[in-house]
Amino acid sequence: MRDGMKSEEKQRRAIVSKIRGIPSAVVQLIKQQTSAWLDSNAPSSSPSEGIALTAVTLDRIEQAILHHQALLQGGVTSSSLTAEDQGILEAIILQTQLNNRNNVTRTQAYWTCYHHHPELHWALLAHMVSRNGGWSMTDLRGELLPRMISEATIEHLFSFLERANALVFQDAYPQLLLYAESKRRKRSLFHLLPHLHISTWMTPMWQDFWQFQDTALLTIGLIINEQSYIEQRIVRNPTYQRTVLDTPLFKTQAILQLNQVGFPFRSMAIDALPPQPHLAGLILENFKNLSERIEFGKSLYAILFKAPGILQGVQAFASATPHTGSRSDYWPHLFAPIRKTPPDRKYQERLDGYSLKQGAAPFYSPPLRSAWPDRPIATVERGDWFTDGKEPLKHLRPTSVPKAYDVTQDMCLGLSKIELAVLGAQALKKFVPF
Repeated sequence: MRDGMKSEEKQRRAIVSKIRGIPSAVVQLIKQQTSAWLDSNAPSSSPSEGIALTAVTLDRIEQAILHHQALLQGGVTSSSLTAEDQGILEAIILQTQLNNRNNVTRTQAYWTCYHHHPELHWALLAHMVSRNGGWSMTDLRGELLPRMISEATIEHLFSFLERANALVFQDAYPQLLLYAESKRRKRSLFHLLPHLHISTWMTPMWQDFWQFQDTALLTIGLIINEQSYIEQRIVRNPTYQRTVLDTPLFKTQAILQLNQVGFPFRSMAIDALPPQPHLAGLILENFKNLSERIEFGKSLYAILFKAPGILQGVQAFASATPHTGSRSDYWPHLFAPIRKTPPDRKYQERLDGYSLKQGAAPFYSPPLRSAWPDRPIATVERGDWFTDGKEPLKHLRPTSVPKAYDVTQDMCLGLSKIELAVLGAQALKKFVPF
């Protein structure tokens, strides 16, 4: 009995010692990030100039938006639907419903759209961000988080992630389909956007794109639209504020890592550690701030399409790796889609820096279909967010590539922190108090 007590006390002391060692890990991370920053900003034959929007483009779209709003305020409404229009709308609505079943179907639909219409940059950005959303969903049923947080908290977090993922798709995907149908018929069909309950913000955006094919302008316009679309429906929703956004767990972010978005890409460095692929992306500081989310999305767009080597690496990854929701999609050296140890077994430390200890089982990261069954989508709240003609225009400006965008080490360190939290909670024999 006494030997058992000594053993538990020894374990607690070991965990405390590791927690005290986190600052040294942070110092090491800073060194690694500095090295990554120098590498990513070294002279290159293809410099990362960022996303450009000319003054002519900005003036053109601003005038188009204000003109469109003036027409609406003057009582000009959309024309009546023809039988052909009605058939197009019904087909788009049906296809949206079929592909809006879960995170995997949505993510695949974005990729298919980009594959057929590579001028739609937003579709690839949405595909990669949606992959991250799926990985966050399955984390809730994975190896570590269920050992720390309650089932009620897990349900609240999944509901939040699933609703946001579904609502963005519900709004954006019909727009992509309408563009594809316009291309097929070789005529603009964007007069149908209001009949799909799309914000008036997007009508001049699509009309401008149809004429000028300015991919950057359309992508930024869609980023503004989708973040504004979820502002009232998700971020300011009292239920999600109470159960997720205003909770200490969400505010700390350290455990959940929901504020991190990483795009897997192949590094050219031969001795790159940890094992490839690396992750290019960013960490969002304040999810509740609309402007910050929009600028975050724009920066991700700049990384994806303008940082040297990222686009090619991401496209290669996406085409070769079907999205399952399991983190083994990109790091099979750390994660496995099949559980290797019983879930009720006492957790033993597995990480050795950024790799597994010799003989340690990989972390369980289930496919989405194993973690969460499909759920019906509740009725979407109607209403147009675009009521201020001037406010969103401030986000229509060029965006540079962030100086440091390799978040590989950040995510590895984050995993180490989660493991330490599990060990600490286990030593104290309780859940994290959230």
